[in-house]
Amino acid sequence: MTHAVINQPPPREGHNVFEEDVALIEAVQREGAAWALADLRALGDLAGAEVWLQRGRAANEAPPQLRTHDRYGHRIDEVTYHPAYHDLMSAAAAHGLHAAPWRDDAPPGAHVARAAKFLVWSRVDAGHLCPMSMTYAVLPSLAHQPDLAAQWRPRVTSPVYDPAFRPAGEKAGATFGMAMTEKQGGSDVRSNSTRALAVDGGGPGTRYRLTGHKWFCSAPMSDAFLVLAQADGGLSCFLLPRWLPDGTRNVFRLQRLKDKLGDRSNASSEVEFADTDAWLVGEEGRGVRTIIEMVGHTRLDCAVGAAASMRHGLAEAAWHAAHRSAFGARLAEQPLMRAVLADLALESEAATALALRLARAFDSATSDVHEAGLRRLAMPVAKYWLCKRAPTHVAEALECLGGAGFVEESDLPRMFRQSPLNGIWEGSGNVQCLDVLRAMAKSPDAVEAFAAEIAASAGGDRRLDEAAETLRKDLAEVREATARRVVERMAVVLQAALLVRHGDPVVADAFCATRLAGDHGTAFGTLPDAVDTQPILARALPALA
Repeated sequence: MTHAVINQPPPREGHNVFEEDVALIEAVQREGAAWALADLRALGDLAGAEVWLQRGRAANEAPPQLRTHDRYGHRIDEVTYHPAYHDLMSAAAAHGLHAAPWRDDAPPGAHVARAAKFLVWSRVDAGHLCPMSMTYAVLPSLAHQPDLAAQWRPRVTSPVYDPAFRPAGEKAGATFGMAMTEKQGGSDVRSNSTRALAVDGGGPGTRYRLTGHKWFCSAPMSDAFLVLAQADGGLSCFLLPRWLPDGTRNVFRLQRLKDKLGDRSNASSEVEFADTDAWLVGEEGRGVRTIIEMVGHTRLDCAVGAAASMRHGLAEAAWHAAHRSAFGARLAEQPLMRAVLADLALESEAATALALRLARAFDSATSDVHEAGLRRLAMPVAKYWLCKRAPTHVAEALECLGGAGFVEESDLPRMFRQSPLNGIWEGSGNVQCLDVLRAMAKSPDAVEAFAAEIAASAGGDRRLDEAAETLRKDLAEVREATARRVVERMAVVLQAALLVRHGDPVVADAFCATRLAGDHGTAFGTLPDAVDTQPILARALPALA
């Protein structure tokens, strides 16, 4: 018998993704969304079910296909997806990942609950969550144009996902995309060259015609998009529907789909506008200020998505180590592997704490000055740091599986390819650091709120107090050339403050010892001898208890 399968972990299926994540459960309760625990458990069951995991694999193994013309030569500009993609979209919409916080009956803590669901459902597939994220983020920008918001809000907030390509007015639900980037500009959107000419006299809410090219348009089969274009008054924001009010197709020429490193279940395209109808959102020349509301909410999802990838990688590595033996003992019993897993667990738990705390700031920003200030500064800080940590974290988790982790069937290669996306989407690391500098210069309330959030943990740990004092001095002297170092320190100190104030004492102590006191190497797994890995690993996954 040369093919007997021995010393291999059992399939990781039939588990509840939410219930096994102690740090996430605690964060949901702490940040004001305990009412959502039952919904999260139900979603956790789906996310751990083999049928849904297989749908995520299928959607990635059969990427979207572009059809520019029909058999007779007519332009149709359509993208077709594997049926599994639509199944994933339907489940995500039914659980409110696209718009639940904006519904009239949304309770306090709705952004926290949605962020937790986003983290759980990412386990199945991250690609289809891109249109979920953009749809979630669009209504704050549309609020600048109330008539358009009233027109689209009922369909955006509907729990029904309708994949049919037909006029939005004939559909129960609608999804949104966005298109800002152009080939000559990238993050420098003010250099955009797409032109917008007024048709009905111009002004907020009126029709324009756009001509130009967008280098990245994600989820091109969405029902509508927010786009930037140059009007007479300067760079402006427009709502561009795929179908016009009279039921005819808008001019939306898909030039090609991007062949991407990751995010393969979702289509990203280049698109051409040629006298394409669109409606002005807000005032001419205020496009960045208008669309930045959408950008801010998608940046939250970037941070949550990065935390999700860390948790997923940790769970896969821990499961393997708990069931695989080498050199006479289970991997999870061997000191070096325990140090690696515990270190990954510390990073994952800190990421979850920061992501959910940030989501609470989104819940409370409209009514609480502290929360508004914290959101303004902590958002780019969190996006920068969590998105930087995710690829390294996933790579270490993959290595825990050895050669098995390098094989596509393990899903870790897909996760690894996906891991850099959140750092690139909605502004790279340098863009986030520049935004931190901008917030510090223009929003002193944000600096005060950030400092107050850290000060709330004063006296809880000597190392944290010392790091907070050092950070205070760094903030007084920060400049562009040193921004990355300072923003990194801001994120780590804030994570430590959250763990010291609210987290498990052993986790908080180990995090402060390694991330603040410098008792740590440059790779995961270089924990000091004093760290007790047992309680950290027991929290990370039941299989390691």
